[in-house]
Amino acid sequence: MSSPNLIRESACFGGVVGYYSHHSSACKGVMRFSVYQPPQAQSSQVPVLYFLSGLTCSEENFMAKAGAQRLAAKYGLMLVVPDTSPRETGTPGEDNDWDIGTGAGFYIDATEDPWKAHYQMYSYVIEELPELINKNFAVFPDKQSIFGHSMGGHGALVCALKNPQTYKSVSAFAPIAAPIQSPWGEKAFSHYLGSNREKWRDYDASQLVLRGDFQHPILIDVGTADPYLAQGQLLPEVFEQSCMEVGQLLTLRMQQGYDHSYYFVSTFIEDHIRHHAMVLCDELS
Repeated sequence: MSSPNLIRESACFGGVVGYYSHHSSACKGVMRFSVYQPPQAQSSQVPVLYFLSGLTCSEENFMAKAGAQRLAAKYGLMLVVPDTSPRETGTPGEDNDWDIGTGAGFYIDATEDPWKAHYQMYSYVIEELPELINKNFAVFPDKQSIFGHSMGGHGALVCALKNPQTYKSVSAFAPIAAPIQSPWGEKAFSHYLGSNREKWRDYDASQLVLRGDFQHPILIDVGTADPYLAQGQLLPEVFEQSCMEVGQLLTLRMQQGYDHSYYFVSTFIEDHIRHHAMVLCDELS
């Protein structure tokens, strides 16, 4: 495994935000990610919280817009944000559509040509990136959680529900909560996974939660003025119904007047950081 290359860094709330690149064996090319190291990491290991971003985003959007570093410094959490897809891989069609290919990896492992050669974002997020972080940064490998926004909310829920022993907590902002029933999900899954819809279930949070394996409360925020809610892209009510069927603890908050933007994310980021800190930080538990 190659060591990460530091691209740039900036001091922030007593810690440091850094942007990195490295060669990914999962995605067979260069991947980028960002890390906020809180001041506590200068002297000891800290828990790590992964954030998965949405369609068209990179490793920078969350770090620049969400206002999470102040809270991560307060609670002593390391923040790690991967890019949303491989880039410039030469994959035919990767830049043709905004919701397929570049910036739209959907955090799944593609099984279909031409995507399967590079688009292995699920394995990258749950295996390769944590291994890289654990090796190169001052984190507790057994204290990690995950959250995300939109496509990244879908990814966070899927990663946590499929790996309940790995992630101590999960939350999401406006997630694509039932992708096999949404236009975004149907488009992405048909390209990446093929026409067999049974295979799609393995990356659908509303299906995965029915397994009943995740033993921690889930927090989800959705804005009532989110245009993608009205378009049937998010379907939080489908996920809520699945949670009710198996007794999964879920706090689903419909936030009046909020949309899909980072104004929405930044408004409620403190609740989400604290949701994870309550599990990851011993002094709060």
